[in-house]
Amino acid sequence: MDIRLDATPIEQYPADVLVTLAFENQQGPHPLNAAAGGWFDDLRESREFTGKLFEVAILHRPSGLKAKRLAVVGAGPVEKFNATELRKVVGSAVRALKAKSLTNITLSLENATSEQITAAVEGAILADYEPDRLKTDAKKGEKRLAAFCILGPATLQPALDHGRTLGEAQNFTRDLVNEPANLMTPLKLASEAQLMAATFGLDCEILDRERMTQLGMGSLLGVSQGSAEPPAMIILRYTPAAASTADHLALIGKGVTFDTGGVSIKPSDGMEKMKYDMAGGAAVIGAMRAIAQFKPQVTITALIPAVENMVSSRAQRPGDIVTSLSGKTIEVLNTDAEGRLILVDAITYALRLGCTHMVDAATLTGAIGVALGHIHVGAFTNNEPFLGKVMSAAKSEGERMWHMPLDDDYKDYLKSAFADLPNIGGRYGGAVTAAMFLKQFTEDKPWVHLDIAGTAWLDEAKPFLSKGPSGVAVRTFVNLATNW
Repeated sequence: MDIRLDATPIEQYPADVLVTLAFENQQGPHPLNAAAGGWFDDLRESREFTGKLFEVAILHRPSGLKAKRLAVVGAGPVEKFNATELRKVVGSAVRALKAKSLTNITLSLENATSEQITAAVEGAILADYEPDRLKTDAKKGEKRLAAFCILGPATLQPALDHGRTLGEAQNFTRDLVNEPANLMTPLKLASEAQLMAATFGLDCEILDRERMTQLGMGSLLGVSQGSAEPPAMIILRYTPAAASTADHLALIGKGVTFDTGGVSIKPSDGMEKMKYDMAGGAAVIGAMRAIAQFKPQVTITALIPAVENMVSSRAQRPGDIVTSLSGKTIEVLNTDAEGRLILVDAITYALRLGCTHMVDAATLTGAIGVALGHIHVGAFTNNEPFLGKVMSAAKSEGERMWHMPLDDDYKDYLKSAFADLPNIGGRYGGAVTAAMFLKQFTEDKPWVHLDIAGTAWLDEAKPFLSKGPSGVAVRTFVNLATNW
């Protein structure tokens, strides 16, 4: 997609379709009302267009403009408008227009700030994404954006470039998540990470089964033993030319490329979606793609334990006891609680690599969806100030997260007569007990756990995003790193 700025005055720009915004409670006439022959007044009076979020109206051959079409998109109440809303509004305009095969779009933003330019570009890139890569319809490419132009001065180019980098990183993550499990195996995910690292100048190391066995990653290997697909521990390293801090940030992502549940098998209804169980790992890889380009002044190591959780004669059984890399023994009461088993070995390895702060993202529990629906990511921590930094980064990027409890009392749910701890608690507080399980391996280093199980996949399209993977947490990770 061609993305650019153009300083041509709005009346003189020969756009295929020129997009402008209008607010629900806008005071006074729209700036383009006269050039459009009073069209905006007519829309308001007829109630055909009220300015509510994501409404779109199109005028052909506006008399006072060189544009072939003028499109107005509703931006909602002006007092609630911010960069997050702008990202969605621009995305909704792009999706509405490209559905009409209008793929050369120009956006007019009055007195746009750098933050708005970045958000607008992200919105356009994210809205252009479709999950239909494997469809053979020859015409599917006709509804992809060919060009997206923002009318504005060249001084805003850095903001445009920033938005492009972030949007492309998030779509890269969505591509990884969207691949079916027969094409996105643990080794394929490792290969994609290696290729990305080589392209953007990151160091990449892949630990294979033999090396993980030597190290003693029994918790991870227990999950993988039922699959014919070999596991991999993907390690990506970013080292700044001149670090401004001795801190060493670890980004850790769950990489279960397909999850049957193992012997504790899932219901067949909806199991096909379990290709998304590596969304946390994909978010980490996508974030590192952007981090490599932004070059923050903090050392960052990404760890993605990648496995397939399958049923076979070799599969892990309920009641098995495994020894994790930390030395702690774990009684596997439910083989479908596998994400936490692979994450704890990644957490321990991150500590061995000298990481001082850790954030993990994982499609860890269905319980978080019960608690928060598909709106908020559940955020857990052992360090309130560090969580504050993560939450601030998320808020800046419009990724909604909710601080969940992790009181010590919840550890009472994790008791085993046969091992140091079981991999599940009781019926209640499933998302909390999963996080509490992870906490036991952090050695009290500042750590935040993001349960993205309810937000990493959209079952239905939104006005600004297609159905399928959302790419959640990518922007938060990048913001956290670049503003460290």
